[in-house]
Amino acid sequence: MFNEFLGLGFALFNFVLLLIMYKVFGKTGLFAWVAFATILANIQVTKTIEIIGLTATLGNSLYASTFLATDILNEKYGKKEAKKAVWLGFSSLLIMVITMQFGLQFIPAESDFAHDALETVFGLVPQIAIASMIAYLLAQHIDVIVFSALRKIFPKDNQFWIRNNGSTLLSQLIDTLIFTSIAFFGVFPFDVWIQIFISTYVLKFIVSVLDTPFGYLAKKITPLDEKEDAR
Repeated sequence: MFNEFLGLGFALFNFVLLLIMYKVFGKTGLFAWVAFATILANIQVTKTIEIIGLTATLGNSLYASTFLATDILNEKYGKKEAKKAVWLGFSSLLIMVITMQFGLQFIPAESDFAHDALETVFGLVPQIAIASMIAYLLAQHIDVIVFSALRKIFPKDNQFWIRNNGSTLLSQLIDTLIFTSIAFFGVFPFDVWIQIFISTYVLKFIVSVLDTPFGYLAKKITPLDEKEDAR
């Protein structure tokens, strides 16, 4: 049960950090979170773990937290700001992939100890990143659109959980299907691929439910820079 408890703690830790970033840096903090969480999630996803009795990839809670960030932006600042964050995350991932592929082409010095490790991780990243970028763009745009549509049907503050979970659970299902199909289908045996698909979506489902209270907390937060502007 170690991985399960560690995974739960890590997910909650991510949400707390996200709220701190929002409190201290406002919208800019959420944009920054989307950028580096997208990059880190695509590095972590190269590691497989055993959790809830299934083979899963790491990085699910970090990646899922980007959907909470865009939902907060959509809720408090509108669809345009949420879409800006989506494109920022996409651009950050693309730049990381390109720059690291250039970095791997340099011939290491005899004293180097990092090249093989970097090659192991970032050699896998292009295929994973392509899958992630396609899935990310489609899923995040669907999340923004569905969230905005649900806000028209369920506009009350106490109905935020419907907007948040409804948009995220649908978009994460699409994201998981696209990502695991492009990144891992044919790489792992079919039974392992099925496990990764199921476990990835189940974990994202759990994280989506867990992030709802943090979404309500974000609605009550007034960032420090907005307090200063109001003076």
